[in-house]
Amino acid sequence: MATRQHRSLSVLVALDSFTLHLRAAGKADSTVVTYRKAVEQLDAFLGAEGRARSVTDVTRRDVEAFLAHLRDRGFRPATIANRFRSIQQFARWLADEGEIQTSFTMGLKPPAIPEEPPPVLTPSDLSALLRSTEGTDLPERRDRAILSLLMDTGMRVSELVGLRLDDLSVREGYAVVLGKGRRPRTVVFDRKAAADVDRYLRKRPEHSAAETTDAVWLGERGPLTVNGVEQMIRRRARQAGLEGRVYPHLFRHTFAHQYLSAGGQEGDLMRLAGWKSRQLLDRYGASAAAERARASHKALSPRNQI
Repeated sequence: MATRQHRSLSVLVALDSFTLHLRAAGKADSTVVTYRKAVEQLDAFLGAEGRARSVTDVTRRDVEAFLAHLRDRGFRPATIANRFRSIQQFARWLADEGEIQTSFTMGLKPPAIPEEPPPVLTPSDLSALLRSTEGTDLPERRDRAILSLLMDTGMRVSELVGLRLDDLSVREGYAVVLGKGRRPRTVVFDRKAAADVDRYLRKRPEHSAAETTDAVWLGERGPLTVNGVEQMIRRRARQAGLEGRVYPHLFRHTFAHQYLSAGGQEGDLMRLAGWKSRQLLDRYGASAAAERARASHKALSPRNQI
């Protein structure tokens, strides 16, 4: 009796099933988006190279070639490592599901990330971004409020777009966001950010969708998405003369840098940022470490003591 031949899934068909698995496991929307983006980019690369695009045909060399392709296109090492980890999880799931015999990332190590402080925005950069939102129309009020919160809280963009009206207390200066692992936490903001958010909320009822959704941030077609915020930041960066230099997560880097530079406590920063591990604190705080060391040396200079 002839055996039935196993039909291999295409990468994109398998990706849809992988997405269901991630959502069933309670992964954050931002995590799902990150994993999908990596696998979609891998599939597009395979297609452009004329390589097979079924999961049983993907090889370790394909993954290595894809990572090299990202390096050649100027992707940052941290981004390349992120893409690799996402593809690695996809391949492990395929193996666990019996769609492939062994993971096509087996034996590969994550690309090295150079030990260098992450980039940060300067005070003049932040001021230029805020100036690009001057105006009293709804889009200007909204964009200024978003930028102010990103600057003053260091929250993730996915956390920002997930805000609902009941999550915000402008009078008390705090918001409850849903972080990674769907863990809620409270972020705080001061009077200038509160004033910017208040101005937007007073304008929000003018939007046609204001009464049909409790999402805080409204775009042209309804609730603003992560992609919508990313597009807005690129547009405002271009208007501020910072094109190509600003991306959403940079506000998180900058928040950590400024918080520690101003003398904030590391434990408090971990709670505010929603970090469970010191690894992220050490990386994000690296930008401020050199600055603090220079300031400390000025105060403690051995030569100046003589």
